[in-house]
Amino acid sequence: MWGRDSAHVAEMAEARENARYLPGASFPYNLVVHDSLDATLDGIRDILIAVPSHALREIATAIKPFVAEDTRVCWATKGFELGTGKLPHEVIAEVLGASLSLAVLSGPTFAKEVGDGLPTALTIASNGSDFAGDLAKALSGPNFRAYTSDDIVGVEVGGAVKNVLAIAAGMSDGLGFGANTRIAMITRGLVEMTRLGVALGARKETFMGLAGMGDLVLTCTDNLSRNRRMGLALAAGKSVKEAETEIQQVVEGVMAAEAVHEVADKLGIEMPICQQVYGILYRGLSPREAVGSLMSRELKREDGSAGAT
Repeated sequence: MWGRDSAHVAEMAEARENARYLPGASFPYNLVVHDSLDATLDGIRDILIAVPSHALREIATAIKPFVAEDTRVCWATKGFELGTGKLPHEVIAEVLGASLSLAVLSGPTFAKEVGDGLPTALTIASNGSDFAGDLAKALSGPNFRAYTSDDIVGVEVGGAVKNVLAIAAGMSDGLGFGANTRIAMITRGLVEMTRLGVALGARKETFMGLAGMGDLVLTCTDNLSRNRRMGLALAAGKSVKEAETEIQQVVEGVMAAEAVHEVADKLGIEMPICQQVYGILYRGLSPREAVGSLMSRELKREDGSAGAT
């Protein structure tokens, strides 16, 4: 395992755990921690990248010298690239080449619960069925189960949009709106996620799986979610900066809200909940104003067509 912070790597190597971010989850005996990419990737065929979306291109560029024709690359990154609107697989293909075997790992997986050995399931989507299957076998165990898919776009869109919706869910609960509001937000948020994903080439059914509805419900309803906690803090009147300082980790949904707004606007996709979250984070809209705007929208059929009937 590689890390860029040499001091942190030394701490992890000595403690045999990541005490800074995942205390109590001991490393397996055969996990070696390095601060050198040369030492980490020497003789390695399969590479798993676990970084925030804004760092993906930088890391892909850093590992490029170590990538061979038979290298297989997987990532657990969630989110569109800000500025370009590219999904992770597009960034990886652009930097490392589209001919490689590529895969994305996503789903309802709080790191703390995985570290505690609690039963967990997720999805691995690959552009080559062998790679997804090989990863599923390698990662699965008594308390960890991986399902496979070939819908990389759907799995990635689910992971990107759910973080924005989790901020909305946190704000809803923080304002005391109750269970009815929370479930309405999650349900209509799933519609927005699916709408964007299908426009980008994903399959609709992917969003009813672990990487869609599964990850969305988890992130919107449990306070282990940093994005949900961001929403709670905003509802309490804190600024984004104050909330990030309090949470002390990257809150992917903040940047994802801007990126999703850019992509949806470019494609002409209606995503009212995500648009309101963007307005709160970047345009000074208050959470209560956002709710009022959502509730006063034109009445429609649930399938999206206009009219109250």
